[in-house]
Amino acid sequence: MAVTVRIPTTMRPISGGASTVEVEGTTLKEVLDGLNSRHNGFAERLFDGNGDLHKFVNIFVSDDDVRYLQGLDTPVKAGDTVSIIPAVAGGF
Repeated sequence: MAVTVRIPTTMRPISGGASTVEVEGTTLKEVLDGLNSRHNGFAERLFDGNGDLHKFVNIFVSDDDVRYLQGLDTPVKAGDTVSIIPAVAGGF
């Protein structure tokens, strides 16, 4: 089942410049692993040393923050969109 992964501008060099990538999977973890298999380099940007999502990366499945769902075990279905959104900090 194909899921569309939206790639943020800062990570597009890893995906060869693509803004979206179609990946197969039934859970978020499978999708992200598939993304890394197709475009090596995503794992270091998305996962910490324990294999959990980095706290500075937000991931949404169909506009829902996975932190409030089932994390990496969040189910995905054909046609879903997974959005990777790096955390932004700044100010005065």
